[in-house]
Formats: sequence, C-alpha cells, structure tokens
Amino acid sequence: MNRSQQLAARLREVLLDGKWIANTNFKEQIEGLDMKSALARVGELHTVAELVYHINYYVAGLLDVFRGGQLLIRDKFSFDLPEIKTEKDWSQLKETFIDNAIAFSVAVEALDDARLDQPFADEKYGTYLRNIEGVIEHSYYHLGQVVLLRKML
Repeated sequence: MNRSQQLAARLREVLLDGKWIANTNFKEQIEGLDMKSALARVGELHTVAELVYHINYYVAGLLDVFRGGQLLIRDKFSFDLPEIKTEKDWSQLKETFIDNAIAFSVAVEALDDARLDQPFADEKYGTYLRNIEGVIEHSYYHLGQVVLLRKML
C-alpha cells in the first residue's frame, strides 16, 4: 500500500467505517442520531451538529483544492452552522458530511505519492501530507467530543 492509500484508509477509519483507534467513527456516531439530540446543548460545549458541520467545513474546503479550486475556507467561519429546523435539514447535513468524506478519501487515495510532499494551495499552508494528516488528527479530536456529548445526553 502506498502512502496515499494509507492516508485514505486512515481517513475512512475516522470518518466512515473504522473501529481500530476509537472503536467508532463519525458516521456510526451520527447515523441514528435525531435532530433533537444533535442540537442538544450541554453547557457551553458545541453540539454534535456543530461538530459535524465543523469537520465537514474543512473536508469540503480541502476537497475544493483537490478538485483544482482555491482554498477559501477560514477558521472564523468553521462553526457557522446554518439553522437546522427540521429532521430533513439534519439529514441533509449528515448526508453531505458522508458524501464529502467519501469523495475526500477517494481524492486522497488517487494522489501520486510525490504530490504529498508538494505545497498545498500556498506554501504557508504546508504540504498535502500535512493537511491530510491534519484532517485525520482534527477529526479524531472532535470524534472524541461527539462520543462524550452523546454519553452526556
């Protein structure tokens, strides 16, 4: 397995279907979760819906670059969850998250390994490898929060 394939497998592990590191993944945590639970606030903590939006924001932003676009995402907007009023709204966010996670994994897997060491969008953002690993680490961090929030609910 080359590096790109290994990274794609790690992305799928945390986002879609893995159990090795955390014994769960984002998809498993959100699939059966209803809107009321996803929006439930525990103290001043982010909601599950906010965390799903947050991770999707970064995945979608990086995916745009993989598809030849510009890096337009900004940290200050990463928790700007659009209002969720219905179960359909919540279902759409989950579906978008899963679709983007799949597409991002496929895009990473298709990368030539040499590309991993090249600058991502702009040299100040580091390499493709650094950004992909950042998504993996960031996703595990927030997956832990989602698991804890679900237990607190």
